[in-house]
Amino acid sequence: MPAAARDATLGDDDVARLDRLRDAYRRLESELGRVIIGQRGTIERLAICLFARGHGLLMGVPGLAKTLLVSRLAEAVSLKFSRIQFTPDLMPMDITGTDILQESAGGRREFQFVPGPVFANIVLADEINRAPPKTQAAMLEAMQEQKVTVVGKTSRLEAPFFVLATQNPVEQEGTYPLPEAQLDRFMFLIEVDYPSEEEEIRIARTTTGETPPPLDRVLDAEEIIAAQSLVRRLPVPDHVYTFATRLVRRTRPLGGTAPEWLKPLVSWGAGPRAVQYLILGAKARAALTGAYMVRLEDVAEVAAPVLTHRVLTTFTAQAEGLGSRRIVERLVAESLAAEKG
Repeated sequence: MPAAARDATLGDDDVARLDRLRDAYRRLESELGRVIIGQRGTIERLAICLFARGHGLLMGVPGLAKTLLVSRLAEAVSLKFSRIQFTPDLMPMDITGTDILQESAGGRREFQFVPGPVFANIVLADEINRAPPKTQAAMLEAMQEQKVTVVGKTSRLEAPFFVLATQNPVEQEGTYPLPEAQLDRFMFLIEVDYPSEEEEIRIARTTTGETPPPLDRVLDAEEIIAAQSLVRRLPVPDHVYTFATRLVRRTRPLGGTAPEWLKPLVSWGAGPRAVQYLILGAKARAALTGAYMVRLEDVAEVAAPVLTHRVLTTFTAQAEGLGSRRIVERLVAESLAAEKG
């Protein structure tokens, strides 16, 4: 057994559970691969969010199977799935639910709460930037608090609770872009790119024939909750905490820790929540890949989805065609090089 597996916070039972989680994730990848062509990186990041108890923001043009991927993920892990199509006329009660007047068996009339579509385990908030801010706030409050309050009555959302919101990067007319403070509530920004030519040919072949087969169940709600708890117990060496913290601090142009090349390109860097999500994401990735301890590579792999939407670029960067992702990638590369020597 690796020495890391004998860490004081990780007993033999936990090691066995980690091995089972790794095997379950491989089966999950295999099952989703039956209906989703390519997108292995997207699948991994969705799984990391799920097992780290985070939420994800999916960014990609229409037609990249985002909805299909999320619904089939819910099918493979036996979770209740709900899709909410956000529109300019969507009201908060359309998401959370509302009280309606019902007549009881005894003839009395009384208000009864009818849960909205947010009462599911996996919620797809499709085109969240098309709804007005008040409706967005209701969705984001449910994400943060895992409960909703309607007419003074609070109802808890059933665990596990996992929200994936999508935004269309092409069509921006008539939208309500999420403010930076609300973007910060999403653990990952998951950018879904076009498939390769070979993958697109396979997509054409597999999606224009017979109906795709149902997926086998890999996990259930109880097993996912146990896995989420296990992920949080994964050991993290001190130098990994230091690396993650320094990486985030280097994104802040006014803090004195940023490199000189970054200062004219970034107007605002990531906050402390980014450090938390870097560690949690690294823990989940390490667990899913079969490691018994978090490594620097795990932090580096989750840095782009954690930091890209938290690093705001200046006009200078935009004029030079430098997006947040490229800036983050350079920071990670430099930080790893400095750490290793």
